[in-house]
Parts: sequence; C-alpha cells; structure tokens
Amino acid sequence: MGKLLKNKRAGQDGLAWNSPNLASRKTFALSSPDFANEATIPTVHAGKRLGGKDLSPALTWDAVPAGTAQLLLVIEDPDAPTALPYNHGIALLDPSVTGLAQGDLAAENPVDGVRLLSSGSRRGYLGPAPIKGHGPHRYVFQLFALAAPLKVGKSNTVPDSAKPRDVLAAAVDVLARGRLDGFYERV
Repeated sequence: MGKLLKNKRAGQDGLAWNSPNLASRKTFALSSPDFANEATIPTVHAGKRLGGKDLSPALTWDAVPAGTAQLLLVIEDPDAPTALPYNHGIALLDPSVTGLAQGDLAAENPVDGVRLLSSGSRRGYLGPAPIKGHGPHRYVFQLFALAAPLKVGKSNTVPDSAKPRDVLAAAVDVLARGRLDGFYERV
C-alpha cells in the first residue's frame, strides 16, 4: 500500500505554523535532547508497530514572551498520504511549563500543567509509524505562545474531545505572541 501511495504527501502548506494568524515573525528555539534537528528520531519514540514504545521525546524551549496565556503544542507529519498533515499529538500547556521530560505526553500519566487533547485517533503522543514502503516521513514539533486561552465553538474552553483541526481553527482566532518550532526527520 505504501508503494502505491509513495507520491501522495500532505505537504507542508497544511502545517499549523502556516496558518496565517499563527505565523509570526517572532520565533524562538524548540529542541529535543533526544535527537538533533532534522535527524532520525530514535526508535524508542516511534510507534509500537515499528518496535518503538510511543514514548514522547523530551522537549525544551526558550522563555515564552511576557503576556502568554497558554501554549499550544502541535506535532504533525507533513509526509502522510492524506489531504492534511497527520496529527501525532496536540496539547495545551500552562505558560509556567518550561520543558517536557520523556513520556510527559502520555495519555495515561498526564503531567501538571499539560492538558492532552485528542489527536484524532487518541489522546496523547502518537509516535512515528509511516505506512510500510511509503518512505521516510518528517515530523514537525510546533509550539505556539498564545495571548489568550483557546476556546472551541460556543464553549469557554477546549473540550478534551475537540478535533485537532477545530483546535487549530480556534488558535487561528487567537493572536499569536510568538512561535517556537522545530523540524525533525525520521527515516
């Protein structure tokens, strides 16, 4: 199946950081001590089908801008053979959170200050597991500093079951104060 879809890729245009109101000239560094930028993600962080443990990598970032009400973490695969990049994790973080340790995005063990939302197929981190034969995929870790807490629909908050695209649409309505981004590749 992967070979049949080899030339089908969602592309980078649909990534969260390309949403007009999330794009920002102000950026700061997001990195992982577990792997270098554009390097292969270690197998332990991959999906179980590939022999991994679906263990979210540790993440670190620069200080958030003053006035940040909430952080939005989005992990996407622009190489998925889908119309839009596949969501591998989405979370709301308290601005006091200054980094994440390995496993902090596990649905069964939420960390203080981190609220895991549905990534479409489940809550929490979903490790890389591209279709066999489809070739290497890139995974983009994006962190946005938002000036106001997100609200989805008529709610005053974001339901845990909110679909990723609904969360991103709500984020587009919130002025982005800064953007943290990292780009990593798994081969």
